[in-house]
Amino acid sequence: MVHRKTEIMRKYLLFIILIFLCSITVFSQDLDQIVGSLTDNSSPDYANAAFKGTTIVNGQSTEIPGHMDLQFNISHRFGAINQGIYTLFGIDQGTTRLGFEYGLKDIVGLSIGRSTYEKTYDGAIKVKVLRQQTGVKNIPVTVSLYQAVFIKTLKWEEPDRENLFSSRLSYATQILISRKFNRNLSLQLAPSYVHKNLVPTPEDQNNIFAIGAGGRYKLTKRFSINGEYYWLLPGKTADDFANSLGLGFDIEAAGHVFQIMATNSQLMFARGYITETEGKWSEGDIYFGFNIYRVFHTGKRNKKGN
Repeated sequence: MVHRKTEIMRKYLLFIILIFLCSITVFSQDLDQIVGSLTDNSSPDYANAAFKGTTIVNGQSTEIPGHMDLQFNISHRFGAINQGIYTLFGIDQGTTRLGFEYGLKDIVGLSIGRSTYEKTYDGAIKVKVLRQQTGVKNIPVTVSLYQAVFIKTLKWEEPDRENLFSSRLSYATQILISRKFNRNLSLQLAPSYVHKNLVPTPEDQNNIFAIGAGGRYKLTKRFSINGEYYWLLPGKTADDFANSLGLGFDIEAAGHVFQIMATNSQLMFARGYITETEGKWSEGDIYFGFNIYRVFHTGKRNKKGN
């Protein structure tokens, strides 16, 4: 029965991906023909910087650091504002993640990080397999594949029993599909799959599917508003946890990207914000926070658009 439900979810997820790709292709066909007639077809015209950061709010974007760029990430979420004045509306509490990302050939991003929540380490690879472009080829979307592994390093609750290292592991796989519609508007769809090697009870799900959607709208050259939402497909996880919703804005200045946001998820890695969000906006479980990206250019700098 469990295998049948998993198979149904997989087919459902694939169906949604195909519908999204088909709709984008139909929508963009006429526009691409017009642009193609005005473009020099000797070289591709790439759509750059659909998103300014490698994340939209909590979730990944299709972007990766430039070739040989090292990016240092500092992320923090304060406590919930509904805790009141005693915690100064969440200022006294919070979780932090520190991480590094490195770009190769503008198509591969490697990342490592460590979160204070459950002392979780993460490592990931993001590969850009399609790039939105016109000219030689008309490709309406950018597609990146994201694969991450998470290691929970809390001390065992029962150290005297046999504890397996594999029980600490969980994984996330995402297909990130974005389109930059014009200089201001970019949208993304993110079908997602999370696997946990160990769950609390036999009734809990080891395999969890979700669909994320996000967007960015530029208000000025260096300022944009962002939003994202992750919907858990029906199952016990969806019954026990909330869908992650985040809103925020980006500020770009002097080699930094500074993101400020409000979200109902305090966790900043994929397994956490997709499958373990407990907060509800309607009940004031809102966590303010920020991401800071500092880029160090260790090779020849590539010029990118806005």
